[in-house]
Amino acid sequence: MELSVVILAAGQGSRMRSKLPKVLHKLAHKPLLTHVIDVAEQLDAQDIHVVYGHGGEVVREALSDRKVSWVKQEAQLGTGHAVAQAVPRLVDDHTILVLYGDVPLTTKETLQALLACVSDTSMGLLTAVLANPHGYGRIVRNSDNIVQCITEEKDATDEVRKITEVNTGILAVSGAKLKAWLGCLKNNNAQGEYYLTDIIAMAVKDGLEVKTAHAGAVEEVEGINNRSQLARIERYYQRQQAEQLMTAGVTLKDPARFDLRGTVETGTDVIIDVNVILEGEVVLGNNVEIGANCLLINAVVGEGSIILPNSIIENSVVGTACTIGPFARIRPDTILANKVKIGNFVEVKKAQVGEASKINHLSYVGDSIIGKDVNIGAGTITCNYDGANKHLTEIGDGAFIGSDSQLVAPVKIGAGATIGAGSTITSDTPAEKLTLSRSKQKSIDSWSRPQKKK
Repeated sequence: MELSVVILAAGQGSRMRSKLPKVLHKLAHKPLLTHVIDVAEQLDAQDIHVVYGHGGEVVREALSDRKVSWVKQEAQLGTGHAVAQAVPRLVDDHTILVLYGDVPLTTKETLQALLACVSDTSMGLLTAVLANPHGYGRIVRNSDNIVQCITEEKDATDEVRKITEVNTGILAVSGAKLKAWLGCLKNNNAQGEYYLTDIIAMAVKDGLEVKTAHAGAVEEVEGINNRSQLARIERYYQRQQAEQLMTAGVTLKDPARFDLRGTVETGTDVIIDVNVILEGEVVLGNNVEIGANCLLINAVVGEGSIILPNSIIENSVVGTACTIGPFARIRPDTILANKVKIGNFVEVKKAQVGEASKINHLSYVGDSIIGKDVNIGAGTITCNYDGANKHLTEIGDGAFIGSDSQLVAPVKIGAGATIGAGSTITSDTPAEKLTLSRSKQKSIDSWSRPQKKK
């Protein structure tokens, strides 16, 4: 059977104490709901329906780029009522998989195992065994260990509450059967809600076998209801990613102090120190070393390059055998060729820096094209902004820019040119010549330092 997915994302999330809908709070820099949509897409679902609540238009706006069908639940009348809102869009001969927008870490493999439970004579239910099952619906089985029903905690007897196998809420069943059962739901329970879990007893009554699948880890099926849970699941998720990287050959100095908030492609013998954050799409070549406290966002770092501590690289490309930092900032649209050195407290933005060029200390280079073997001295800035527009600075191969120089764009520095320290350059300079602009130094013999009045 083809697959359709219904994701329930209408909960208000009051325990998050936030104006932001719960499903838009981020795990690994990505909304919780996005994680769930991603795994649904990995299952090759024909249709993905997201049920959102009153006032949840911000959810639709935040994920407007996703190919999903949006279904509004006007009133919060329970999970059964929420799924029922999607019924007009569900196909009878599809398998319907019900997921939750605040349960972000269920894996593709776990869901495939659940879907394998579905047939003409069976449905699938994802369960978990918890040491402390308080608050969860219990899986009630008969003496032959066959599932009979799910009893919610508030409706359970003391005996039923002792059961440690619990309902995760995630289930899979044929569309035709789901539609029929949803139409029979009643709200005669402690909450006055229409429980989706009541369809389990209906399935048993109709002679359908309820087959169970189990998550590889409890965290896979844990919902996020408050910020404490969000933080704990974040650490679990990050540890899983760290383990995968170390298995692939990456050295992490401390896996507990590493965050991957996107994807990373790594070569061999990559070393990553503590408190490093990788965000977006990052590529690290062979023998790359990332120092402590660095942030890389959508960055490519070439083979053998070293990123020293406390540096930021964003939307940029670093060539091979480069050295960056410490305390360097490489801003968007920067391309560094091979063997480039960017030193401490240097900021580079929207610049192309040629092979073996150096910007070693306390400088700002923006909107620039810099040739190879260029040396830019400490305290140099390209004055690229006139208050309204950005202008280009071009520096030819082999040029030497003396310390504390200002290059007022648009300006071209010729190949092999030398700019004397402390110069303000406002016009193009010739190749292979010294150019400087300084007031003449002089000493005043008759001058004396002011003294404090007694």
